[in-house]
Amino acid sequence: MKLGLQLGYWGAQPPTNAPELIEAAENAGFDSVFAAESWGSDAFTPLAWWGSRTENLRLGTSVVQISARTPTSCAMHALTLDHLSGGRTILGLGVSGPQVVEGWYGQPFEKPLARTREYVDIIRQVLAREKPVTSPGPHYPLPYNGPGSSGLGKPLKAITHPLRADIPIWLGAEGPKNVALAGEIADGWLAIYYTPRLAPVYNNWLDEGFARAGARRSREDFEVAATCQVIVTDDRAAAIAALKPMTALYVGGMGAPELNFHAQVYKRMGYEKEVDEIGRLFMSGRKDEAAAVVPDEMVTETMIIGNLDEVRAGVKRWEEAGVTMLLVTCRDADHVRELAAAVRGDIF
Repeated sequence: MKLGLQLGYWGAQPPTNAPELIEAAENAGFDSVFAAESWGSDAFTPLAWWGSRTENLRLGTSVVQISARTPTSCAMHALTLDHLSGGRTILGLGVSGPQVVEGWYGQPFEKPLARTREYVDIIRQVLAREKPVTSPGPHYPLPYNGPGSSGLGKPLKAITHPLRADIPIWLGAEGPKNVALAGEIADGWLAIYYTPRLAPVYNNWLDEGFARAGARRSREDFEVAATCQVIVTDDRAAAIAALKPMTALYVGGMGAPELNFHAQVYKRMGYEKEVDEIGRLFMSGRKDEAAAVVPDEMVTETMIIGNLDEVRAGVKRWEEAGVTMLLVTCRDADHVRELAAAVRGDIF
């Protein structure tokens, strides 16, 4: 099982201990470090700045939002970081949700699957650099000849030759169609709220993508990176209780009531009644009550919590379910080393 350090996106201020965490992760044998973005900090700049101090860690975005940049701009970011890091970039992409796409980026949210497919195709054209980049659209037409155009646009090839024509592209996906699309056009799946209990369902979605004509990968060379809190503790109940407010936030507050992808994931797990009640309480401002509604199982299904033996058994269970990397958050360097030792089976 590989480990990826998830730095996430910044809050009101940048994190103060990221360099310490990254150094510890590299020394402890982590595979990767990831940065994210929402509507504040971006994902690429922290990787370029802090990643310059690393030699072995892969540098991944988990995720960059496709509405934040045109596909050619995103390809420029990725090829630049790949050169600077000596070929260590992982480009993780996601569509985000309608509140962010339309409210922050001022772009239409409709047809996210078609937009993703077109976006990835253009990025691969840029990286391949075989011919000038063109796209018939309809979402990202190149050259652009629509309303307001001068008619002078021309197909172009990147001036800079990419270090790699095959920078790994992973898709952040939650629903069945999006996961199948990842299996078809991507090199990996960034899974959130993964539960080993539903591994057969997820594998069916991926297999649908792998079976499509022109699919890039098969199960043997496809990466499944799952965001997962891993907590080694002798007080499992206290750890679960501490995580319930965050679960309530994402289920009840991170998305419109009419369209919350995180809530839909938990409903697929069988928590329809609980999700509806959490959402009702959270949206009415009763956040503590919303957290109290979260059953223990909603936390433990998607996280690995317990004493050392329980954590190691949990890691094995996730690996057997098909997960190739756990994306973990860590509070300090000691926590980084603790998790690395727990996953490897070292004594600490």
